[in-house]
Amino acid sequence: MSGAVMIGVDAPKRTHTFAGVDEVGRQLTTRTLPATSEGHLAALEWAQQWPRRVWAIEDSRHLTRRLEADLLRAGETVVRVRTRLMTDARRSGRLRGKSDPIDALAVARATWREPNLSVASLNESTRRIRLLVDHRDDLVAERTRVQSRLRWRLHEIDPTLDVRPRGGCAAGASSRRWPNT
Repeated sequence: MSGAVMIGVDAPKRTHTFAGVDEVGRQLTTRTLPATSEGHLAALEWAQQWPRRVWAIEDSRHLTRRLEADLLRAGETVVRVRTRLMTDARRSGRLRGKSDPIDALAVARATWREPNLSVASLNESTRRIRLLVDHRDDLVAERTRVQSRLRWRLHEIDPTLDVRPRGGCAAGASSRRWPNT
């Protein structure tokens, strides 16, 4: 990676902050853009000032999945930085405090220090499966919330009604049944 610029990324929900860092760890410049596809395109245009570049993203895929995919589709090299490395980098950094530019700088510097980080790839079938699994997890959680609300509503209607955890209603302590309506 000699002569390349490392672009560290801090990726909160609404914006992404990018920090260009040279081989010796000097910050060249930073930029904050919206966490949208348009913002990602603007980041690519901004980064074109360096012909050789690598994007370093802290591995929090729930926040960076779209950014990573947009960069990979554009033919960029993306490296994932483990969160544990970031804890050490923030602790040993010269700049104190917590801000998006400081965090982006820490990501880039940690990447220069750790040469064997995983390189992201755009494997479309794996990505689709991961999205389906995430969607299934969301549906299961929603089902659990709905069932819980239903149990509480039934309890409000009739506290003696026995609502089984994995089934319908059964006769409660008073042996009452639902009226036919």
